[in-house]
Amino acid sequence: MAGEVVTVSVGGRNLKLSNLDKVLYPEAGFTKGEVIDYYVAVSGALLPHLAGRPVTLRRYPDGVDAESFFAKNIPGHAPDWVRRVELPSSHSARGVTEYVMVEDLPTLVWTANLAGLELHVPQWRIDDDDVAEPPDLLVFDLDPGPSTTVVECCLVAELIREVLDEDGLVGHPKTSGAKGLQLYAPVVATGGRTTSEYAKAVAERLAREHPDTITATMARRERPGKVFIDWSQNNPAKTTVAPYSLRARPHPTVSTPVGWDEVADCRSPDDLRFTAADVRERLAEDGDLLDGLHADPVPLPG
Repeated sequence: MAGEVVTVSVGGRNLKLSNLDKVLYPEAGFTKGEVIDYYVAVSGALLPHLAGRPVTLRRYPDGVDAESFFAKNIPGHAPDWVRRVELPSSHSARGVTEYVMVEDLPTLVWTANLAGLELHVPQWRIDDDDVAEPPDLLVFDLDPGPSTTVVECCLVAELIREVLDEDGLVGHPKTSGAKGLQLYAPVVATGGRTTSEYAKAVAERLAREHPDTITATMARRERPGKVFIDWSQNNPAKTTVAPYSLRARPHPTVSTPVGWDEVADCRSPDDLRFTAADVRERLAEDGDLLDGLHADPVPLPG
């Protein structure tokens, strides 16, 4: 019954879950209860990608067709067992932002109950003293402009992969869960060139070599018929949607790790469109394609 509150035990924690029958994806009839069930099902693959990273939630309390908001500060009513970390912030009146750390199943279920459909994280982690470490991931966010789709993003991803190979870096693709594609590379920051500088150089190089199909600038007038390589996602102040996060689309699509063979074979946007149900099947069959992402980081080229 709508409005009903149930108490459940998750990982030894008692949680009160509310409005489980509330439809958050009207076109698909996908409820809050199904959102929570999805996150429980994929938690084994998802949580390692959130570990050590402060999470920004994008909350949709009235569903994907209604207003949403980014929640950086943890709500005041959060249970005392939810881990949080205070980090300096120039956008906060207090000078700090208190982030939630989603590192266990009870916390993940708690955030899902807040209708935190999307989980966004930075490309860096915090250390044992709650201080931000240098970035450990390089990311390229490929955004298709008008008249292009993820199919064109796949072609650009293969070009980026070639550049990364030249520099000894290993690229790992995933869908954005929306329209585009994202590419990770595990790195060791050397204290010289930043990940943002390197990504910008790669984007601008490919934009010069392929001016009719690639742009490295955000200006809308440059976007029609091209793929925008958004290198700015490497700015330490920015976040990227986490692997296995739901997205607020008409259907519950997911930011999904994919293989390079799937990138090469993509001929239609539907080839790389995965819903919550699809992702559960993929994990059951193939496991996490990003498992071991951080096993062999490579020094960022100077």
